[in-house]
Amino acid sequence: MTLEQLRIFLAVAEMLHFTRAAEALYITQPAVSAAIQSLETEYGVRLFHRIGRHIEITDAGKLLQGEAQKILDHVELTERGLKELNNLQRGELKIGASLTVGNYWLPEKISQFKQLYPGIFINCKLGNAEEICEGTAVGMYDLGFVTGDIKPSLQQSLEKDEIGSDRLQIVVGKSHPWSQRHEIYLDELLHTSWVMRESGSGAQQMFDQALQSWGIEPKNLDVVLNFNTSEMVKAVVESGVGAAALPELMVKKELQLGTLHAVQITNPQKKSTKKLEIIQPIWKLKHRQRFHTQVMLAFENMLMQDNIQVA
Repeated sequence: MTLEQLRIFLAVAEMLHFTRAAEALYITQPAVSAAIQSLETEYGVRLFHRIGRHIEITDAGKLLQGEAQKILDHVELTERGLKELNNLQRGELKIGASLTVGNYWLPEKISQFKQLYPGIFINCKLGNAEEICEGTAVGMYDLGFVTGDIKPSLQQSLEKDEIGSDRLQIVVGKSHPWSQRHEIYLDELLHTSWVMRESGSGAQQMFDQALQSWGIEPKNLDVVLNFNTSEMVKAVVESGVGAAALPELMVKKELQLGTLHAVQITNPQKKSTKKLEIIQPIWKLKHRQRFHTQVMLAFENMLMQDNIQVA
């Protein structure tokens, strides 16, 4: 059994088509058929059912599929580890980040790291917090950066550390009635329309939790629009539709220009004059058991040094 045979087998198992697998691997269809036949002959099993013009994976094929993926993943990590031995002059770092963190907090960190280690290739993907947590848990990313909660089902797999924070701001456009006020009462949140992120968003999770801690059920808000990016939420609110809870990192420029206005929340039922705030931590995630490369450790060390200097 060779690594090339395993790569060919996995391509066929994914596409359930010999010709398409050959095209994806840039090899001939006979070479694909020969690799599969060689594996079946060597171990005396059928990996695929040939049914007319299509194929189906067998139980033996399903077993090999899971184990083959593990083998190739480990080979990839080993290769990366060997490349990194040369004083971090080469290597790759795979990062996943939630949208706001990736667009507004992370770029400066990546730029700083590239200045220290210009030979390291950084592959960064963005998604909502839920997608990044799941991707880090299955090995798509070496490190994940999100705000919000981690699903209980993923907490055993993921190790998290707080490496920063951001504040959620309640913002409205210039035409909103709140735009002439600096603070609003808590119960007034129920008397305006809202533009929200989808439920998988870290910022949305934090806003929902804050509302509940203040005695307000999120379902009681008048939500008129839901979007899957905070940029869309910001643009719609800026144009005059409703209010939104958005990270301070992403509305800083708009607040300075005056195209958005932030209001503080007070609770008239309490004598304290302290304003209600929503502070969301920025979490660094990594898998508890997967191999930690030297590049990963170098990036984490840089973040830790930044935190010490800020403190």
